[in-house]
Amino acid sequence: MALPSVMVLPLLIVVAAGVYYIYNEVMQFMSKSLVRNKVVVITDAVSGVGTESLYDYLTHDADPSETFAPKLVILDFSDMDSMENVVAEVVECYGCVDVLICNSSMKLKAQVQSVSLEMDRNIMDINYFGPSTLAKGVLPTMISRRSGHIVLVNSIQGRLAVPFRSSYAASKHAAQAFFDCLRAEVEEFGIVVSTISHTFINASDPPPVEEPAPKPNTLAAFITSQLTHGVRPSVLANEIMQTVNRKKKEVVLAHPIPRVALYLRSLFPSFFFAVLAAGVKDSVLAEQMQ
Repeated sequence: MALPSVMVLPLLIVVAAGVYYIYNEVMQFMSKSLVRNKVVVITDAVSGVGTESLYDYLTHDADPSETFAPKLVILDFSDMDSMENVVAEVVECYGCVDVLICNSSMKLKAQVQSVSLEMDRNIMDINYFGPSTLAKGVLPTMISRRSGHIVLVNSIQGRLAVPFRSSYAASKHAAQAFFDCLRAEVEEFGIVVSTISHTFINASDPPPVEEPAPKPNTLAAFITSQLTHGVRPSVLANEIMQTVNRKKKEVVLAHPIPRVALYLRSLFPSFFFAVLAAGVKDSVLAEQMQ
C-alpha cells in the first residue's frame, strides 16, 4: 500500500535525522578509539579547554586496565628556557608523541600605545614561540616514524585582526603562518598538521537576552560583538577530536557573522576597514561621555 504524499516529507525528515544521529555516534566512538593506546600531549597555559573538557572527553569511559591514558602535560610557555628539556623528557618517557595538541593562549585587550614591549614579548612567548618550539621538538620522532598529528588550537584573530587586540592578533597570525608552512613541509612524511580557528572560549553561563539600547553605528558594534562571540569548551573539545579523527587540515569554528567578516576582509577590505574604524570612533566617544 502506497504512502500518502503528505506523509513522504515527514518520513524523510525522520529517516535523515536518524541517519545523522547514528553517524555522529559512530564518529564519536571512532574518535575515541583512534587515540586509545596512543600518546597524546595536550598543552594549556591559560584556558580551561585542555585541563577540563578535552581531557575528560579523552578519558571518559576509558578502561583502567589499559596501558595508556592520554597524557596531559601543562606547560608554562612563559619559561621558554625549559621547553626543550620538557620535550626531551616527554619523548624519553613515552618513546614518541602520536598527537600533539597546542592549546595555549594569553589574551590582552588594550590600545596599541599602552602595551609595553615586555607584554608584547610575553604574549608572543605563550601564543607563538611556545607552540612552534614544542612542534619542532616532537618533529624528529614523528619524521622517523613517518606518522603523527599536530593540532594548533588557534583563534579566529589569527585570520582576522580586531581593534584593541594588536598583540594578541599578531601572535595568533604568526602561529597560523608557522603551522601553515609546517603543514606543507611535513606532508611527505605522513604527518598531519591541523589548525582550528575559533572565537573566544565562553566557559560561563550564557547571560539573559536583553534588547540592546540604540547606539551610533549599530553595524560596527554588531560586527565587533559577533567577532568575539564565544564557543563552549565542550563544543571546542568535540571539534578537536573530530579534527584528529578525520585529519582535517583547517577548521573555522565560528558563528556566521565572523565567517562573513573573513570574506569581507578578503573581498572588500576598504569597506571592512571603514566599519572597524567607525566602531573604534564610537567606542572612544562612549568613553569620553562616561
